[in-house]
Amino acid sequence: MEIIVKLEKESFSKDDIIRLLKSEGEEKNALFKKSGEVKEKYIGNKVWFRGLIEFSNICGKDCLYCGIRKGNKNLKRYNLSDDEILAAAKFAFDNNYGSVALQSGEIESPAFTKRVIKLLNNIKELSDGKLGITLSVGEQEPEVYNEWFDAGAHRYLLRVESTNRELYSKIHPNNKKHDFQRRLDCLKSLQDIGYQTGTGVMVGLPFQTLEDLAGDLLFMQDFNIDMCGMGPYIEHADTPLIINADKLLPLKERFDLTLKMIAVLRIMMKDINIVAATALQAIDPIGREKAVKIGANILMPNITPGKYRDSYKLYDNKPCTDNSAEDCQSCLEARVSLADAEVIYSEWGDSQHYEKRRYKRSC
Repeated sequence: MEIIVKLEKESFSKDDIIRLLKSEGEEKNALFKKSGEVKEKYIGNKVWFRGLIEFSNICGKDCLYCGIRKGNKNLKRYNLSDDEILAAAKFAFDNNYGSVALQSGEIESPAFTKRVIKLLNNIKELSDGKLGITLSVGEQEPEVYNEWFDAGAHRYLLRVESTNRELYSKIHPNNKKHDFQRRLDCLKSLQDIGYQTGTGVMVGLPFQTLEDLAGDLLFMQDFNIDMCGMGPYIEHADTPLIINADKLLPLKERFDLTLKMIAVLRIMMKDINIVAATALQAIDPIGREKAVKIGANILMPNITPGKYRDSYKLYDNKPCTDNSAEDCQSCLEARVSLADAEVIYSEWGDSQHYEKRRYKRSC
């Protein structure tokens, strides 16, 4: 009864969220039932695809948890040609995906800025403006975000990974290139420019507490995000953070905790877009379906050319690296059906929250 009473509240305190994240058994079932009902009421049993193009694993950052960090000398680096990127985008368009997502390591340079502008223009041209475009290419100066927005990008995902400054400092090098405040400033710039702005965190990090995770969810609500991508932390053998592997929660507990984070966020922010992260499937073969059932409404089929997928490995045991783009689409369609949901084709699937936020701002 205590859980049911909490779930009917208009807003959650940090203590409420912690209590929900601790839920097990029938209490956890009640949480998932409620989040599924909220999703059905505000979003419907719908899922939108974002064709994911991981176009380069070259990165200027050295984040301590990440497999493509600059300091990883065991990684084979790659950088897709423009033609390869555009071919992937054309696949998305020809198969009626509403959107693509361009993702890469974090690079800041005039050449990189110009290249992304050219790609945005070309993708808009080949799709007659019908493909929506999400960018996830890290921290940039506000004027760069402006140029990309003007060129046609309208969504941007910049995961903060943790909103606890102390924890953030434990998973990043202590230097200006990995500054927590700059991460927040970039998110604010994106929002002010007019992007549908997304962020997210890793769940189950070393040193992380339930209080940290509750604070992450309250941050997302206070910041008024439009979309969220969060998944379980899965360690990578070629990262400094691997030394803490013996202190981690078991993978299944990280998985369950991620689902609870998705469920609580769906109840807190009823009309945002929430991604069912691929990392869920790295732990549970039907992990993404479970996320869709309890609150997620975005899936990201990988349409990167197959020969490069093994080299964009943020964490170990990344699934679907040997699937073709066609296989990935068919697989996800079947998974969505198993979750009693429907893939919506030929639509951008914009965040309803963004539309409402933009309307309020213009009034």
